[in-house]
Amino acid sequence: MLSQKIIDRLNQQINLEIYSSHLYLQMSSWCAHKALDGCAAFLSQHADEEMSHMRRLFNYLQETGAYAVISGMQAPPFEFDSITPMFEQIYEHEQLVTSKINDLVHLANTEPDYATLQFLQWYVTEQHQEEFLFKSILDKIKLIGTEGQGIFFIDREIGNMAANPTQEESTAMN
Repeated sequence: MLSQKIIDRLNQQINLEIYSSHLYLQMSSWCAHKALDGCAAFLSQHADEEMSHMRRLFNYLQETGAYAVISGMQAPPFEFDSITPMFEQIYEHEQLVTSKINDLVHLANTEPDYATLQFLQWYVTEQHQEEFLFKSILDKIKLIGTEGQGIFFIDREIGNMAANPTQEESTAMN
């Protein structure tokens, strides 16, 4: 049986994952509007992945007899100056999600709630991969640049990530 504190924090995480999905879907729409089809496809795919993260938490709460609660949330931003600050925002957001997962792990460890601790290990690994992914995208943006044809090459490179996800990304999406 989960403590109320664990239930509340898992519900907060559910809502953060939903916000993440909405954020990436909104960014996908912005990219599509700017004819950045590769980035749009990648971010749309990533929005779906974030919803699968939410479902995993949602199902865990239900399996333990707890009540999953979806609350209202702030609308994500919808205007971006360019893809560089947009991907910087994503990277910062993923760092926030990592800190929230780490807080949950710490709580589960101190309660102690070993079942939840074990359940959260998947998220620890996933967040490491997410931060690495978005840091590598930022590194490519800095390397190639976005001036002139650079934006075309960046969009194509990110689009290739959507078309050919790594094993970790395809596992996370399923």
